[in-house]
Amino acid sequence: MSPSKVQDIRNIVFCGHGSAGKTTLADAILTRTGAIKRPASVADGTSICDFDDEEKVHKNTLESTLVHFDHARKHFNLIDTPGYPDFIAQVLGPMQAVDSAAIVIDAHAGLGVNTRRVFNEAGKQGLGRVIIITKMDADNVDYPALLETVQELFGKACIPLNVPIGHGAGFKGVVSTLDPPAKADGALVDPHSIHDSLVEAIIEVDDAVTERYFEGTLPTAEELSRLIGESILAGSLIPVLCVSGKTGVGLSELLDALVVCALPPDKVQRFATNDAGENVPVKADPAGPLVAQIFKTRIDPFLHKLSFLRIFSGTLKKDDNVHVSGARKNVKLHQLLDVQANETHTIDQVSAGDIVAVAKADELHTGLSLGELVLPAIKFPTPMVGLAVTPKSRGDEGKLSGALHKIVEEDGTVQLHRDGQTHELVMNGMSELHLQIIRERLKRRDKVEVDTKEPKIPYRETVQATAEGSYRHKKQSGGRGQFGEVHIRLFPVPTGVDPATYCTKDRFAHMREFHYDPSHNFLWVDSIVGGTIPNNFLPAVEKGFKERLERGVIAGYQVQNVGVEVYFGKHHPVDSSEAAFKTAGSMAFRNVFQQAKPGLLEPIVVLHVTVPGSKLGDISSDMSGRRGRVLGMDSAGGDLQTVSAEVPLSEVTTYARALSSMTGGQGSYTMEFSRYDLVPGNVQKEIVDKAVLKEEEEE
Repeated sequence: MSPSKVQDIRNIVFCGHGSAGKTTLADAILTRTGAIKRPASVADGTSICDFDDEEKVHKNTLESTLVHFDHARKHFNLIDTPGYPDFIAQVLGPMQAVDSAAIVIDAHAGLGVNTRRVFNEAGKQGLGRVIIITKMDADNVDYPALLETVQELFGKACIPLNVPIGHGAGFKGVVSTLDPPAKADGALVDPHSIHDSLVEAIIEVDDAVTERYFEGTLPTAEELSRLIGESILAGSLIPVLCVSGKTGVGLSELLDALVVCALPPDKVQRFATNDAGENVPVKADPAGPLVAQIFKTRIDPFLHKLSFLRIFSGTLKKDDNVHVSGARKNVKLHQLLDVQANETHTIDQVSAGDIVAVAKADELHTGLSLGELVLPAIKFPTPMVGLAVTPKSRGDEGKLSGALHKIVEEDGTVQLHRDGQTHELVMNGMSELHLQIIRERLKRRDKVEVDTKEPKIPYRETVQATAEGSYRHKKQSGGRGQFGEVHIRLFPVPTGVDPATYCTKDRFAHMREFHYDPSHNFLWVDSIVGGTIPNNFLPAVEKGFKERLERGVIAGYQVQNVGVEVYFGKHHPVDSSEAAFKTAGSMAFRNVFQQAKPGLLEPIVVLHVTVPGSKLGDISSDMSGRRGRVLGMDSAGGDLQTVSAEVPLSEVTTYARALSSMTGGQGSYTMEFSRYDLVPGNVQKEIVDKAVLKEEEEE
């Protein structure tokens, strides 16, 4: 495990675009430092980090992997992450657990579409950033042009800490720009030409050293070593390093650089919320109060749940009873585990700055905080591509449900819900590929094969006008009957409404109370006067409303952004019941909804599509055909351009195939949820007609 000094720990995440060489580099580091004793290769399936069966089949990282090694008396926790945006949850969680991010770039392929995203995410988290250019042993590498592209996209703070000698088969070493030799034969860029700008970027954070420097006094080696971490933390320096993970050239220099450039845990300032709701700083002190967060959950092949923790403050011992945010009582942590990829070893305690796993603690979930302070939640993008899933074998419904809930535990970008109308179990993910990998995992790990239906678009129903009406539920079939009458006004509710501000006596003159459901942005106002509906039946009326919210009215989709005011009703002293008023509430909602200019809302996503410049016209015209709107274009370096566009999700559920066809496999994209917008009238009619036809066929 780690040394006792917090200052001697380095937590770093390897991130970047797919196939940039992150995992190969991580394997090479583990081998070079003696952390593992056998050869490791992604290509032949012996990688330490890519140990999952799906990863071996696809030869790509699909989930984050924690490993550790020691170098130069420093203890490194390194998290290798997937490069494809489909698996972004496996990057965002680890970023919250580390202090530095290494953005890995393929020297031959250049910047991928996900490179910019992870660079920006690391910046948002306040992490120290380092750029590692890998695969310098590849052919047709243009290092000066790549460096220019990096500086163009990420700023002039991206300055080489070393430069390569040769490339391809001729890549034989790197040369320091901080302490350049008198001669640098074969260097692709003159290290002396970079030295001054590098020094100025480093000393920028110290006014006294900067003033002496411009007066002619050079900073000492000790000052430069002390200030390099400060400059990385401040963002005035983002070191650029070169290496080949395959041949190992530049690896020793990379390790030495990470000792200085990767920030120790006590350098990155973090804040948490106390019981009073105040933001307080968290100090990386082993003797301080316990502050920790779960950043990843994994179910291993033996179905043991592992919760990965970053300890930000304090010391955690096995068998400790700890407070967990949101839990009613303390949780006892029976086992602490030191993790090396898929191997674990029990340990007795762990302290501030380090990373550990906890086994078999069902109360722990990704994002929860341990201790009395609550750390910021881990924010995952909303998954928008859905499939209705059913087990192939009868009787496997329970087995499938349990297996899918394990997937949800592991991946913050997977959501499950049961369709209120069709009763189908719907699984939402980031893309077709993401959902395909989940199906493979279900088959391998949980022995459940599933049938799937075409992607379901999560449309929503709403109203655009105010209407009022009533419904009388009356039934008499001998003996006690059923009676309930409900009068309502139904109205649109703006997105992001503050219910306390919205519900005033000016708007609802006879309001007694209101109820608000943020998940549907649904407002229910009780304006009953004179007991026309007895208080004991009002919860049943509300239940009828909420059931209709789930079932929908015009096309069977969930209802949102709607308010209902109940202002009158009638009851019978004998025949009225909760069931009668629940039915009356639901039917009144349905009838009045249809009078209030009902509409469908559709999810709008933002696409960032990176393609060769020659394909820009094809992308733009294709977006127009998909009801999309191009927002702008940016250079992605070299001949590549990134097109940003807003487009309805329904038009891009199979965009990966279309993009590959348009660009001959040279295009890539990311997709993220933006908002809900009204569906155009002609499109809405098609959707509603199809829903009505389906309902008639099922009847």
